[in-house]
Amino acid sequence: MPAAGIAGLPRPVGYVLGGGGSLGAVQVGMLRALGEHDIAADIVTGTSVGSLNGAVIALDPAGAVDRLGEAWARMTRERVFPGGLLAQARTLQHTRTHLFPATGLAAVITDFIGAEVTFADLALPFAAMATDIATARPHVLRDGPLLPALLASAAIPGIFPPVQLGSLRLYDGGLVANVPMRQALAMGARSLVVLDCNFPGRILDAPASIAEVLFYTVTVTMRTQAIFEAPQAAADVPVIYLHGPEPLPISPLDFRHTGALIEAAYLAARSFLDDLRIKGPGLYGSP
Repeated sequence: MPAAGIAGLPRPVGYVLGGGGSLGAVQVGMLRALGEHDIAADIVTGTSVGSLNGAVIALDPAGAVDRLGEAWARMTRERVFPGGLLAQARTLQHTRTHLFPATGLAAVITDFIGAEVTFADLALPFAAMATDIATARPHVLRDGPLLPALLASAAIPGIFPPVQLGSLRLYDGGLVANVPMRQALAMGARSLVVLDCNFPGRILDAPASIAEVLFYTVTVTMRTQAIFEAPQAAADVPVIYLHGPEPLPISPLDFRHTGALIEAAYLAARSFLDDLRIKGPGLYGSP
């Protein structure tokens, strides 16, 4: 295969969107840069906040960047993680399993995609990843209403309650498939574009609360999975692992830096894509 720009990627192209809480804003900047390089998704997979962003891409491919930019501008910590320390302590005492109710997250998902949208309403094939608590294995969600599927994909253990879907109890897919590359390949993708919220080489700051301790634990698991799976996927297809912004001291629970994250991610991804040449299967960029 001769060297080509990113527009020469074999199709179908799979967009793979990873999780990372408030750092999911970087995916909006990455999508903006991808749009300027004329490479659109044919298939979308996502986990946690990446499943929320991915659902918007699959629902409205042409308008996703503007739609996501507007939705992310309304995001606040209080909306997603309602209540202070006393409220968290009461929730934990009452439930024994988590710090926050899922009501705030459900309202955010509804703001992004609406309350009644189903997988069948989407313009592109889309899968949201969750973890089956009974088997500790990835569970692919591809049919039915989107709201409960996205709640399950983002149900971070200890942060949110698990989601019951039929006979299944589900947690955040980031535990087992935070950047669901294998799932995109199984759906027929012949090249992958990975939009990871965890910046290459980023070392997390020391957690300062119980919520951040839980997020830290999940994030370390996420990065380990990506480091192992990206080279495996790249043995067969081109895997474009987009470069994120330089490491920033921002907690995944802090939504006050959305604008800066989007702009920094756009500039980093644009610079990376400008110099990119595809020479066949392989890993372009790195987790």
